[in-house]
Amino acid sequence: MSGSTKFATVLSRAVVTPLARLLWRPRIVGRRNVPKHGAVILASNHRSFIDSPAITLMAPRKVSFLAKQEYFTGTGLRGAVSRAFFGGIGAIGVERGAGSAAQHALDLGLERLEAGEAFAIYPEGTRSLDGRLYKGRTGVAWLALTSGAPVVPVALTGTEDVQPVGSKVPRFAKVTIEFGKPLDLSSFGEASSGRARRHATDAVMAAIQELSGQEPANAYNNPPASIVERVKQVLRRDDPTTAAVEPD
Repeated sequence: MSGSTKFATVLSRAVVTPLARLLWRPRIVGRRNVPKHGAVILASNHRSFIDSPAITLMAPRKVSFLAKQEYFTGTGLRGAVSRAFFGGIGAIGVERGAGSAAQHALDLGLERLEAGEAFAIYPEGTRSLDGRLYKGRTGVAWLALTSGAPVVPVALTGTEDVQPVGSKVPRFAKVTIEFGKPLDLSSFGEASSGRARRHATDAVMAAIQELSGQEPANAYNNPPASIVERVKQVLRRDDPTTAAVEPD
């Protein structure tokens, strides 16, 4: 970790965290469920742009998460502030996309886990616009079964009121962050097994739903697709690991 990144991390904890607590008045439940040391995956529902800052600022340890590469490529003072802020709260810059881009994103997460760090991921893939909990993509299971890291289910409530989809300025609202008990997914099988990844992911989503109380959508949270893409989805017939992440 570079000196500038270390400084930004300390600054985020010393300045941004107290400010976030003032604005969001967070209720934090189950902090002790997050292991203090070693690799761990925080698998959360996804309701707002501020979900990642909320998790990483309120968790009892530093947490990394995926973010758009654009946050790190800006120029001038604005670009420097963006890089410092997102780098300080643990963001990993990554390009959007499916296929090789999404697998690269998972590989970046795996690197953090293999280094004994905490990594946050949203199995739904993208934010829920209607408040329901969507079916999980299997990237979370691939990470857990490949790294051997436990998965802590996380439920966020109220973040959608702080910054609703489409708004640019955060609002005052109360946020609840609940960390569930760690899940050991090793009993589901090997990461190479699609069936193992599917069942392990379903177990994670069930744990998240139990915490959040959201209505299950029983469907993937897919953006509108072209006819060609729909045909590809039908032919594929399953949930590929490489479509498991969508950085904010």
